[in-house]
This record gives sequence, structure tokens and C-alpha cells, in this order.
Amino acid sequence: MEWDALAALRLQIEFGADEALEDAPVDRLRPALGGAPVAAAGRTWEAATPAAVPLLATPTRDPPHVSSADLAAEAAAGASTLAALYSAIAGFDGCALRDTATQAVLPAGDLAAGLLLVGEPPAAEDDRAGRPFAGRAGGTLDRMLASISLDRSKLLLAPLIPWRPPGNRPPTAAELAICLPFLHRLIELSAPRRVVLLGTLAARTLLGATRRRSPAWTEMVLPGTARRFPVLAMPAPAAVAQGPAERRAAWVALRLLRRALDVDLTQM
Repeated sequence: MEWDALAALRLQIEFGADEALEDAPVDRLRPALGGAPVAAAGRTWEAATPAAVPLLATPTRDPPHVSSADLAAEAAAGASTLAALYSAIAGFDGCALRDTATQAVLPAGDLAAGLLLVGEPPAAEDDRAGRPFAGRAGGTLDRMLASISLDRSKLLLAPLIPWRPPGNRPPTAAELAICLPFLHRLIELSAPRRVVLLGTLAARTLLGATRRRSPAWTEMVLPGTARRFPVLAMPAPAAVAQGPAERRAAWVALRLLRRALDVDLTQM
């Protein structure tokens, strides 16, 4: 047996075998990796190179979401003058209220008045006229101001938000968040000595927890700044005609306003 194995090995050497056999048969026709030539039936060809395995892509993060309120804040901050602010309001399309309103209701009056009156969201008359305190509410406001010797043309008047909500419904919290940067910027640019808030919604929105039930002067800190403004909240003109309690509160607030303005005159 040993002699036969040795004789078989010598025979393989004489036949030209120069490598040991593997345990499993080798398929010589299978393309080799790496593109090495493969011989078969007297021919050679380049073996197909397997497709490169793509590297795992680094997961990309979605860009941070920019809300409409952020866009409004950016547009308002970019306005360096009141004229530029009005243009920014008129050209802003990030609030759905714009699509249902006739036009933007922009501030009106004397930009250097030193007294800013902020009213409720625009009503139907304001929406058609494009100015705040139009229609019957405007007439009531004129009589209220005349009772303490004031004229709206010598004051700066602005709505809480620039666009009328459909059907005069209250604006949502999201709509207020979008619109408030424009009002805050208006206050910052006009720098009034005093601010009067007409209506419960205006007082609640701008004063929050510092809002008082009875008319009294308080301070409002302008968001994003350290500036403080004296603020007086009073009933809206439309509410004055609803009952004696609102009329009494309005009259108390008007008297407080008149006294404060007289003090301001002595200090100028």
C-alpha cells in the first residue's frame, strides 16, 4: 500500500502536478474575484468584478423646522423704520388670515404722537377701510377721546393683529403668535411714552398675568428687549355701549389717561 501511494505520487510529478489537491473540488469556470484572468477551453477573459458594496450613508438630519411665527419675527426684526415695517406686514404671507381678509389693517395716525392705542382685532369695517377703529366703534372712540380733549389724528392707533379673522371670530393662539412680532416691533420703533390697550383680548395678550381688572397703570416689558412701557387697559369702544359697568370703567381709565398726559406735559 505504501509503495503504491509512492508510485502514484511519482506518476503525478511526472505528469506535471505541482500542488496538493484540496478537500473540495474547485470550479475553474467560476469568475475569480478581483478581475483575474480565468482560463477555460483555451480561452481567457477578465472575470467580472463584483459591484462595490456602498458605504453606509451617514444619516442626514432634517433641517430645523421654521415656524410662521419665526418667519414673522424675522420679517419684523428686519424692518428698521415704520415704513419698512408696514411693507413687511403687507408682504407677509405666513398667516392664513391674510387669505380671508380684504387687506391688511395697518397702524394709522401720528407716528411721533407718544401715545399708542392698541385695539381689538380688525372688524368688518376695519377690513374694508384698511384702517383701525373704523365704523361705529371708531365713532365711539372719537367721542371717548373728545371727552378728555384728545383727537385720534394726533395719536397712533393700531389693531392687535393686522388681519381680520373670518366672521369676527377670536384669533387662535397660533394666529396671535404669528402676528404679535409685528406689534412688538411697532412699539419698539414708535417708542411711545404710554400705551393704551382697548379691549380684554388686547390686555390679556400683551399683559398676561399682570393684567388688572380695574383700570390702573402698569408696566409692560417688551419681549426680546429690556424696555418697559407704561400701559393702561380699558374697555374697547364696542363694549362701552353694552352696559353701565363698562362705561364707568372706561370713564375711570380716560381720567387716568388725561392725568398722566398732563403730568407728561409738565415734564417735557
